[in-house]
Amino acid sequence: MKVFKKIVVSLVMAMSMAAISSSAFAAPEGEAAVKEAIENTLSGIATAQAAIKSGDLSSASDDILKAAHDSKEFRFELTERQRQKATGMLKKARKSIKNGDTEAGEAELASALALFTEMKAKYDLTH
Repeated sequence: MKVFKKIVVSLVMAMSMAAISSSAFAAPEGEAAVKEAIENTLSGIATAQAAIKSGDLSSASDDILKAAHDSKEFRFELTERQRQKATGMLKKARKSIKNGDTEAGEAELASALALFTEMKAKYDLTH
């Protein structure tokens, strides 16, 4: 009976360790959402730039708004201030586009794209 008890206790311990270690090594759930947010932001900016070049300013304004909303989901502590600055640039670009100043809008979009690309590179290095 003592041997049987030791075997059962050993099995329970091994099973609990296996359950704990598998959840510890699982990929974080939020990481995929953060990666998707930065990808959506970058593609939204690129789409807006293409819309400006084609002359579709209302579509560009909508694309910039969507990119700004997507950028809010990109939460990474090391780049938070930079994200806020880049999102501000997107807002300025949208305002410029709505006022018909496409040159200023394109310049703000290019600056925002550069900042978001830099943030993505920093995020990719640490994850």
